[in-house]
Amino acid sequence: MSASDRMSKRVSGGRMGFWLLMGADRRVMAALFTLTVFAALVGLGALDPVPLSEAMLKSDPAQTLFQGLTGAIITSVTLVVTLSQLVLSQEMGPLGDQRRRMEGAMQFRKDSEDLLDENVAPPEPSGYLRALISAAETRAERLKERASGDRDADRDLRDYADDLIDNAEKVKGNLEGANFGTFDVLRAALDFNYSWKIYQARTLKDDYGEAFAENVNDTLEELLSVLRALGPTREHIKTLYFEWTLVDLSRAMIYAALPALIVCIGSLLFVGTPEGFTGTTLGVDDALWTVSAAVAISVSPFSILLSYVLRIATVAKRTLAVSTFVLRETDRTADLDE
Repeated sequence: MSASDRMSKRVSGGRMGFWLLMGADRRVMAALFTLTVFAALVGLGALDPVPLSEAMLKSDPAQTLFQGLTGAIITSVTLVVTLSQLVLSQEMGPLGDQRRRMEGAMQFRKDSEDLLDENVAPPEPSGYLRALISAAETRAERLKERASGDRDADRDLRDYADDLIDNAEKVKGNLEGANFGTFDVLRAALDFNYSWKIYQARTLKDDYGEAFAENVNDTLEELLSVLRALGPTREHIKTLYFEWTLVDLSRAMIYAALPALIVCIGSLLFVGTPEGFTGTTLGVDDALWTVSAAVAISVSPFSILLSYVLRIATVAKRTLAVSTFVLRETDRTADLDE
């Protein structure tokens, strides 16, 4: 699989950046963000020459902090749930609208089935995507068989077919056993860079169309039809994934908001005075441990929101155009010559 195909190679920051933004389980990322807040507060507090318990005798920083966090939790959770419901409400509508959507979906499925090697396309998103990629791979194998000469046109066509076949095999392997609702299906779809393959195929046809045999040009046109069908298919899978993720995000934030509110309100009621925090643990003021842990739990809804938004925003940025536009800097000459 070439660097221009793999999403991990197209995301800034390398493998670690891809893992943080997209690859890691969002619950793991939320936990990491929460632990980072806790560790940062403990570290900064330990560097302060004045222990937090002594600072609390002169003012009420903890009280002020938890008052603000209580309002922020209520506001943010309400806002996120409202926005999620607004997005999901687009799926609702009158019977006529639902019928037109159904007819459009069935017509697209019927049109694309003419390109597949199956009479009836699979109903699962992962199976449907796998069938389209298999159809593209089949056309690429035919191109490779028919480009058996030693001309530049034949060599370039074989290189293009080899790259597509290799990419298709890896993506199909990633789709094997992938369940919709997880990121695996969308990640595999993003790793098949159909827009770049369309550009390469059209360039080959423009440069060598007259040199190719008629059956080669016909197969190349069939391949382009399959690749064009992958565009709306990937966008539909992305849309369904976003809606699924928004439901998960809303539910996760509601679950996290209750303990966060309990900790915030409990801290306002019981952590206002430092008399109960007179000792130290591991050389760190007990008041600092307690307040840092309470703050970390209180910001857990924001950690969940951040972890989900990072993935959604990264995917959205990388898939803005449903077309042959390639929305990133690339060395076209180098990639075509590979």
